[in-house]
Amino acid sequence: MIPKRVLGKTGVEVTCIGLGGEGVLRSFDRVQEARDLIARALDRGITYMESARAYAGSESYYGLALGERRKEIFLASKAHDRTAGGAWAQLQETLDKMRTGWLDLWQVHDVRTQRDLELIFGPGGAIEAFDRAKREGKVRFVGVTGHENPDILLQAFDLYDFDTVLMPVNPAEPAWASFPATVLPEAEARGMGIVGMKVLCRGFGLQLPGLQTPAPWLRYALGQSVSTMVIGCDDPLQLEQNIAACLETPLTVAECRKLEAAVAPWARKLMYYKP
Repeated sequence: MIPKRVLGKTGVEVTCIGLGGEGVLRSFDRVQEARDLIARALDRGITYMESARAYAGSESYYGLALGERRKEIFLASKAHDRTAGGAWAQLQETLDKMRTGWLDLWQVHDVRTQRDLELIFGPGGAIEAFDRAKREGKVRFVGVTGHENPDILLQAFDLYDFDTVLMPVNPAEPAWASFPATVLPEAEARGMGIVGMKVLCRGFGLQLPGLQTPAPWLRYALGQSVSTMVIGCDDPLQLEQNIAACLETPLTVAECRKLEAAVAPWARKLMYYKP
């Protein structure tokens, strides 16, 4: 059984690992591969699955694969339009593509600049659509995501009572602009559900000597105060490797510090690598 954790103040228990919308799901014309991956995740008991309006065919793959099993999972997606009208239109597209009447979690996607904050939270900004969707029952919870600037995400917390945050959690972070050191404790203090992303540093962490399996990276994330973590997969084998790592004991504080020190020389490249 995959361990479960409570997603902050939502009160919902979710598996400590979720299926992300990247990997094979962020593609087009790979329907059977995508359906096989989603089916395997469902059969293995993963309950947290996520996507985004910006992720190629990802939402459509979920719509094709979930069917009656939609009710078994906590389904999340994201909208990147900064206006109320644009975000609302993206929500309708998401619901249509995913073939569902509601989302468990809808997230403001990739908040990274001061200008983003001005647009999202100003008059006619996207947050109006997110709040409306929650009030009207189209979404159960509202979250925010960011992976560029911790300070911007902290400012967003003061502008809306978000239920969750999606943020980078990996051992390269402490050597640079560290989300775990700044955003994570603040989110925890506010009772927010904390979802880890970039746990494998976009997969490039697996290229480092001695760290070429998912286990140390996932065990590190689970040693933080995350509720769950989302990882995109190319195939069911990668999914099985990630699940196996989650069945191991999370790293201790001392083990986390040791891993951070080992990764530090490559931290900036891992965090900002542009393929």
